[in-house]
Amino acid sequence: MTLRIVSRAEDLLPVYDVLIVGAGPAGMAAATEVSNAGARVVVVDENPRPGGQIYREITRNGPDARSYLGPDYWKGKPLADSFAESNGDYAAKATVWSVERTEDVEAEAKDHHRVGLTVAGVARIIEAAAVVLATGAQERPMSVPGWTMLGVMTAGAAQIALKSSGAVPTAPVVLAGCGPLLYLLASQLVDTGARDMTLLDTSHSLFRWDALRHLSGFLGSPYLMKGLGLLLKTKRNIRVVTRVQSLTILGQDSVEGVRFATRRETETLQAETVLLHQGVVPAINLAAAAGCPLTWNERQRAFQPVTDAEGRTPRRGILIAGDGAGIGGAQAAEIGGRIAALAALSDLGLTKSASSIRDLLRRRQRFFQGRDFLDALYSPRPAFLAPPDPETIVCRCEEISAAKLREVIALGPPGPNQLKTFVRCGMGPCQGRLCAATVTEIMAAEKGMNPREIGTYRLRSPVKPVRLAELAALPHVPRALKAVTGRDPADHQLNEGGHPS
Repeated sequence: MTLRIVSRAEDLLPVYDVLIVGAGPAGMAAATEVSNAGARVVVVDENPRPGGQIYREITRNGPDARSYLGPDYWKGKPLADSFAESNGDYAAKATVWSVERTEDVEAEAKDHHRVGLTVAGVARIIEAAAVVLATGAQERPMSVPGWTMLGVMTAGAAQIALKSSGAVPTAPVVLAGCGPLLYLLASQLVDTGARDMTLLDTSHSLFRWDALRHLSGFLGSPYLMKGLGLLLKTKRNIRVVTRVQSLTILGQDSVEGVRFATRRETETLQAETVLLHQGVVPAINLAAAAGCPLTWNERQRAFQPVTDAEGRTPRRGILIAGDGAGIGGAQAAEIGGRIAALAALSDLGLTKSASSIRDLLRRRQRFFQGRDFLDALYSPRPAFLAPPDPETIVCRCEEISAAKLREVIALGPPGPNQLKTFVRCGMGPCQGRLCAATVTEIMAAEKGMNPREIGTYRLRSPVKPVRLAELAALPHVPRALKAVTGRDPADHQLNEGGHPS
């Protein structure tokens, strides 16, 4: 068996048993399980090669050349090898922009899902009996004064450059925010030889009841020794400032420095590069547009899709695996992908796997042990969730400031969907991925409500930009013709030229 690489839209099959969105740890593991069961499977991913964010470029990198990426990164190698040997289709550099349940009579199977995607600039609609969304996580936006300048990027973006090309950010470097990824990146940069760095930790103190009450669970966690090692290594090699309460990036068009404040003092640092990060949240845009209900996770302070333990959503035939269903890390995501795949196959009657799923659920639970402690310890400060500075840009696409948002919120819109009709916040190319969390937090703070009550953007397909030429070139199926003409194509009479009369 070997993976079939699909580089043209016309090479996709019209119907698959399982379609998987995303080729990270969850997506690769899910595809391997479906392939092993002998079912027809396709994996669609925006990146040029499999691996997702955590295992980016795992098929090209080697420990001899890039040992600084650390042992956890190389755990993705056997998973990528198994994926490459599986009997399925893999469409790289492809975008899924729509997932809809088939309801029209001409569909091959009414219980299938119609998936809109683009491969090499050509749009195509294919069908799948089950869809597994393995879209992973995205970084939580960290809107601070100056964050849109040249020289500012997220820690995740810096890690992409490090994994893809070994690029190290220009010194002096300031890493600012909270979360384990910030310390992981600092450790990796130290191993590349970088030293002119400062880490500004904006998370709350370790000695908070919210974190301490979960400490006993963390002591048995597989993350304990790894976390301690990252903290000690980082603090030995670079300056780490904790309990940072405010942050401003200085400069005109590009970064020149950073001003920050703790409870004791205010200080200014010179900087050429600023790397921001305050945790990750599930990437929910495609799931939301597909009609999957969302719920508020207070512990992770993020919206996530409603799923059962095996990844099923209330939308029959749509399952979610990995960090897209709730943040758990790469190893939990891999197991979650296998669980979702087996659940989908079981629902389709293609395999019986109840005992295998039970074993996988027990294995995955180990990697969730200690998550409560980490989530409480690295919970972002309110000042970084809802930026108090009025000039801070919140929506980069439409250049909407925090002051403008608060001005409109005072007029009384009940939620983000009504708000964006006033100021277009969330209507740009990113469809709210860079501002949705901040808009919800600002509205919640201004109204004195919980973000659960505020909600987030209501999304519709397409969830990614699609050229009109692509849509116009799609096959004219009977449903589309009826929507345009108002008549059932079956009733049309063909004239001598073969056209409807």
